[in-house]
Amino acid sequence: MRWNIAPETISLVILGIIWVYSRKGSHLPSLKNRMFQGCLTVTFAAMTSNILSTFMLYDYIRVPVLLTWAVTTVYFILTPLMGLVYYLYVVSIIYEERPQLKNMILAGVIPAVFYALLVLSNPFTGCMFSITEGNYTQGNCILLTYLVFYAYCVGCILVAVRNRIYIDRQIYRILAAFPVLAVLVILFQQLYPEIILSGSAATCALLIIYLHLQNRQISLDYLTNVPNRQELLNMLDLMLKRHPEKDFVLMVVSIRDFRQVNNVCGQHGGDEFLKEVCGFLCGIGPQGNVYRFSGDEFALLFTDEEDRLERHVRKCVGDIQTRMAQPWQNRDYQFILPAVIGIIRRSEYVNTLESAVSAIEYAVYQAKTGRYGQVLYCDQEMLGKLERRKQIIQVLKDQLSEKKVELYYQPIYSVDTGDFRFAESLMRMNHTPIGPVYPSEFIPIAEETGLIIDLTYVILDTVCRYINHLLGKGIPIEAIHVNFSAIQFSQPDLARKVLDIIKRNGTPMGAVKIEFTESTLAENPQVVTDFAIEMKKHGIRMGLDDFGTGYSNIATVIQIPFGTVKLDKSFVQASMDNRKSELTIRHLVHAFNDLGMSVVAEGVETEEQKQMVIDLGVEQIQGYYYSKPLPGDGMEGFLEARMQQAGNIPAQ
Repeated sequence: MRWNIAPETISLVILGIIWVYSRKGSHLPSLKNRMFQGCLTVTFAAMTSNILSTFMLYDYIRVPVLLTWAVTTVYFILTPLMGLVYYLYVVSIIYEERPQLKNMILAGVIPAVFYALLVLSNPFTGCMFSITEGNYTQGNCILLTYLVFYAYCVGCILVAVRNRIYIDRQIYRILAAFPVLAVLVILFQQLYPEIILSGSAATCALLIIYLHLQNRQISLDYLTNVPNRQELLNMLDLMLKRHPEKDFVLMVVSIRDFRQVNNVCGQHGGDEFLKEVCGFLCGIGPQGNVYRFSGDEFALLFTDEEDRLERHVRKCVGDIQTRMAQPWQNRDYQFILPAVIGIIRRSEYVNTLESAVSAIEYAVYQAKTGRYGQVLYCDQEMLGKLERRKQIIQVLKDQLSEKKVELYYQPIYSVDTGDFRFAESLMRMNHTPIGPVYPSEFIPIAEETGLIIDLTYVILDTVCRYINHLLGKGIPIEAIHVNFSAIQFSQPDLARKVLDIIKRNGTPMGAVKIEFTESTLAENPQVVTDFAIEMKKHGIRMGLDDFGTGYSNIATVIQIPFGTVKLDKSFVQASMDNRKSELTIRHLVHAFNDLGMSVVAEGVETEEQKQMVIDLGVEQIQGYYYSKPLPGDGMEGFLEARMQQAGNIPAQ
């Protein structure tokens, strides 16, 4: 018989291409990836032995018969067993995390062992084939080679169908479809035995698997050609779940202010610097375990033996700090690229993927603050702070979901009338499942997480309802201040949302005064100006908080229609002992008054401070001298008491 091996040869080339590209995919040593590589290896060996056997049979004069027997025997063993590796691949996808995995693998391997023993006995029995002087004769059991392949393909389909509820629908369709395609190709070969298609069937199946399953795992960073963040997460997850005894250290190197590099030399130039940094880290870091963690951050995963682990990490930290202190050169540009380093080590507290990622991100964040130096080891104490941070975030989220916040109000004294017609709303967290949380702790967290945006809307809504309550009881309140953070002004529809909340509550527009700090004004001067102008159109007052903290200047302030300017308490304290500070504040107060703005002195705590700020010309005073921040009912009682003292009893 003359055999046509052209399809097999072409399929071998295609298989080689798949193999090369698959090496650029995930290097994660998961069972699924190992089985896919096994599929490629077995298929490649089967196709190669098939082609070699065919050529040997044609050239029987020059090729020893024993060699032809040996190669053909390898072909007979491997070709039907290609079905076995596909079966094992399907099992690895479906059962990798399940206790039945070993039994399913055993069920597939046992028939293969018996078949292989049968083939190995062929030289004595001739049951599969016989070769004599270039004559190839099929044995009585030749049909078994097809039946074994069909059996494994049917097994793939049955396993996929039986477990379809446990896997993604698209994955199920692929796992059920590729064995059908392979069976159809082999059936075609049985009809036309002179055309060898067994390898083509396997290559078609592998192509489907690669394009739709394995190719989804391509995980190299497009710029630096190192594994990306997802690959790192997969590796960490595998180590944490499968290798509880394996110690590791994760280090993240974060380049500071890299945006400046992009601003100076453009995106392309910045990319070149990132590639240089990545190349350096690959040279000193653990081989094959350097990852692109984010835009300007790289991760290094150390998995050395325990006696070398700490030494390797320390050496890398030293090398990184030394190199980052030196300039980086790329074409005509030269930069010092300062970096901070966060480090975590596997422990009883870092035992899940979520805890590992949270810990390393927190370590990098804290390193960026500069409070702990440029290198931060996330130890047990730091992990305790991280856990508390998570708890605070959860409390804030719970308050948002319930749209309930704990508000206190601090009265503001009006010098000219001698009464309290204004107040500042202040969020508090005195009653939470984790105990009292101070504003200095929860406000930065709310700002960092963006929760402050929706919290501010809830606060505004609560203040509007409180104003309505006071006015309904005949307690005059001219305005309550609501603080807006800088991040609030990143919202494109901020003005509309503010107006909707006030209108929905039916609160007088002028009864709400929106305050923001100098730092907010410095970050978004134009956005703040546009917002203030829009609010003024609707009668909503604006106030500048903490003036004097050094973020803005008079020229910027006078362009915005502020109703009040609050002098930071540091101004008040400085003026007590410093004649120059006192003169400066006096002139500032007069300047603001001339511009139609009222001046509020914050942080007044003593009689002496009160008298001084009155002498300076301020119109309003806020501080513990008059009252600490009060809960809603306490504020109501305070205002009622002041009215009774003045002889104005509110109607009940």
